[in-house]
Amino acid sequence: MSNHTVTHRQVWQIAGPMIIANITTPLLGLVDTAMVGHLSSAHYLGAVAIGSMIFTFVFWGFGFLRMSTTGLTSQAYGENNTHKMQAILMQSAWLALLIAVLLLLFQVPIIRMALQLIDSSQEVEHYAAIYFNIRIWSAPATLLNYAILGWLIGREASRAALLMVLVINIINIVLDALFVLGFGLNVDGVALASVIAEYGGLLVGILLLKQYGFSKDSFRLSLTKQILQSSHRGLHVHGNVMIRTFLLISCFALFTTQGARQGDTVLAANSVLLNFITFMAFVLDGFANATEVLTGKSIGRRSPEMLKSSLNITGFWSVLMAASFSLVYLLFGEKIIRALTSIDAVIDYANNYLVWVIIAPLLAVWSYLLDGVFIGATRSREMRNTMLFSALCCYLPAFYLLQVFGNHGLWAALMIFLAARGLSQSVYLRQILRLADP
Repeated sequence: MSNHTVTHRQVWQIAGPMIIANITTPLLGLVDTAMVGHLSSAHYLGAVAIGSMIFTFVFWGFGFLRMSTTGLTSQAYGENNTHKMQAILMQSAWLALLIAVLLLLFQVPIIRMALQLIDSSQEVEHYAAIYFNIRIWSAPATLLNYAILGWLIGREASRAALLMVLVINIINIVLDALFVLGFGLNVDGVALASVIAEYGGLLVGILLLKQYGFSKDSFRLSLTKQILQSSHRGLHVHGNVMIRTFLLISCFALFTTQGARQGDTVLAANSVLLNFITFMAFVLDGFANATEVLTGKSIGRRSPEMLKSSLNITGFWSVLMAASFSLVYLLFGEKIIRALTSIDAVIDYANNYLVWVIIAPLLAVWSYLLDGVFIGATRSREMRNTMLFSALCCYLPAFYLLQVFGNHGLWAALMIFLAARGLSQSVYLRQILRLADP
């Protein structure tokens, strides 16, 4: 077999650990939802939904620290350039620390502006503010963890990345139960658990980096004039992916805020159903992670054979997994909803909109797969442009025109957005394939 041909086993060696790692993240969201979903009132559930949405925007908006680092590292890994790989991580780490300091300095105006934009009840806003004021102190650890995970994934250290994510989420889940069920806390316990878990994960990440050859020399290397001059490309990639990510999160934030304006029950039901999409997304991201690594490695090696082979195999498994999710949601969706909340009004409302999360995997799978291609190829400008088109030319017009259908119109606009992403990205696929030509 050719050294440049990708096998199913090779894809699963990368995707398998990342799927397990990714699954624990939405499972954490499910645990958060279940913990507060069984408390006495829906406003606790709404507060966690609002608080989580704010941090989705604040933290996941800087998810480029993970994605761009993976793409740049995988190409350097394909070139077998160790110094370049180490410099990429250190540049991302410095950027992560700078962003974290700014978030801590501006935390008060951030929460004030966020709550002004979200039209929800006073009870929900009160508890969402409590959640934010605690969890914001995890910013340095969270953003550094993004950079470390991106670097580990990019150099095919999927098991190390798995270990790091498992430590973060297991600590978080255990402390969730301890603080909420044991100590009688509510949203403050959920937030505090997240803060402690992120710093625990950072400690594990630093120990893992030492195993992969990081030292004081790596730190000094990142500050040399030659490396600083070569960092322009990395900053360009980071910037475009950041714009893309903020647009993506803004679309989901608009979805959540419009649900909040329809009442606490609608907000709570939509937050329960979004867990279905989040769970599906993180599983499909396991194959997207494999696509990122193999695409970058193929381009680094200048191997079109390897690139095409990896896309065929990751595409096969992505579509198969998406179809499986749709089937599971069709057969067991109502039972999953009841497992997440015991509030009858929320259960009844969520069941009326279950159809949308049943069709979502088949519409969204293409955008997740092609995200992996774009990240691995570091085609950040095209990634940004397709998101601009999908958000501004498809999602917003659909949202405006379908408002008359209430929450069904809101869900329909979201489905149009997911489909538009995959279609617009596919236009650039042929250009990306040419990047691997010798």
